[in-house]
Order: sequence, then structure tokens, then C-alpha cells
Amino acid sequence: MTLINPLLILVMVGFVLSPPLRGADSGKHLFILSGQSNMHALDPSQTFTPALAKEFGEANIIVVKNAVSGQPIRRWYKDWKPAKNWVPEKPEEKPPVATGDLNDVLMKEVNKAMQGQRIQSVTFIWMQGESDALQKHGEVYGESLKGLVAQLQKDLGRPDLNVVIGRLSDFGVGRNMPHWLMVRQAQVEFSESGPHRAWVDTDDLNDGKISNGQKIINDLHYSEEGYKLLGERFARKAINLITKSR
Repeated sequence: MTLINPLLILVMVGFVLSPPLRGADSGKHLFILSGQSNMHALDPSQTFTPALAKEFGEANIIVVKNAVSGQPIRRWYKDWKPAKNWVPEKPEEKPPVATGDLNDVLMKEVNKAMQGQRIQSVTFIWMQGESDALQKHGEVYGESLKGLVAQLQKDLGRPDLNVVIGRLSDFGVGRNMPHWLMVRQAQVEFSESGPHRAWVDTDDLNDGKISNGQKIINDLHYSEEGYKLLGERFARKAINLITKSR
């Protein structure tokens, strides 16, 4: 009968039961921030990036931000279409069309940041929708958001893409702006329809003082402190999604 060395057994069991290595050995965590003005005004270095660095280590994160003020989702989503019952406000107005050009710009920056890196997780942070609400395209925003995320999953080769949505603030609530409410609802419904998704509340971020000291109340944009809180909330939701999927 062959005797097995007890030490060998312990080594074998330890090899089987030991959790996989985390951190740089497993790859870096990539965070992609995009959207329009309220994302453009967000400075990730204030609260967003520090929170992620504290959680994962500064060497283990990559943050890419590309945002352009005042742009509708069709500048990112290439298969966007208006509602079937869309009616121009002026007779000479032509139906809006998708371009997707901002998605190409974004992906160019993302691909450059990923070059030569092992990527453990990818999280997309999206703060956009004001333009679609103001241009009265709320009816198709939900499908457009689904399409944009599917487009990114394909571009990145990441079906496990994490998504954090900044829900539109209460700026358009109580102002007879039905499309604003449609976009808000679509953002929440999308975020709550899958395990890799989450949304953050911004209703309390558009009151206070902006950088020049001017006071704002229920504004389209956020206060100086509001953007700091937005960064913290984005980071917290992103961390939760990543740690939950381990």
C-alpha cells in the first residue's frame, strides 16, 4: 500500500481551495465615463478616482472620461431611430438621424487606454438624457439605452459589462415636461432589469452654489458640491457591482 505524504495532501487542498489572486495579477478595473454636460462638468479626480483607488489600489484602475455637453444619445448609439409617431415642430424640419460619432471618439480613447493591459472588469458610467428629454425623444430613450449598452458590450467584447446610470434630476419634474419623466423612468427601469446595472439619484445635487458663488435651485446642472457627491455615488455603485460579481 502506497502512503501519501500528509504535507502533499495539504498542499493539494490548499491549491484547490485558495481564492484566485486579485489586484494587478488578475488585471485592472476599467471605468468609462461618458455623457453630456453633467458628466462633462464632473471632475473624476476629486471624489470618483480616489474612492476607486482606495478600494482597488491606484495601480489597479484605469479611468477614461469623454463627455460632450448638449448632445443626444443618437451621437453615441448608431442604430437610434425616432418614435414612429414623431412629428416635426416646423414643416421644414427633417427627422433626426443617428451618427454614433461620439461613440467612435470614446472607443478610440478606451482602446488606447486598454492597450497592453489585462482588464479584469469594465464599468460604464453614463450621465446623459437631458437633450433627449428637451428634444422630446423620451418615448424611445429606453430602447436607445439598451441598444447603446449592447453596442458597447460588442465593441468591448464584454457581455459582463457593468453599467451605472445617473438618473436625470428633478429639474423637469412639475414643469409639464412629460419626456423628462419618460427618460427618468426609462433609466431606472433599465438599471433595475439586470444584475450588472445600477443607478444613482441626482435630485439633491442641483441646489447650492456653483464655482462662481452663484446660488442655484433645482437647476439643469449641479452645484459644486453636487458634482463631488455625484462622483462619490458613481464610485460606490461601481464598487458594489464589481465586488458583487466576484
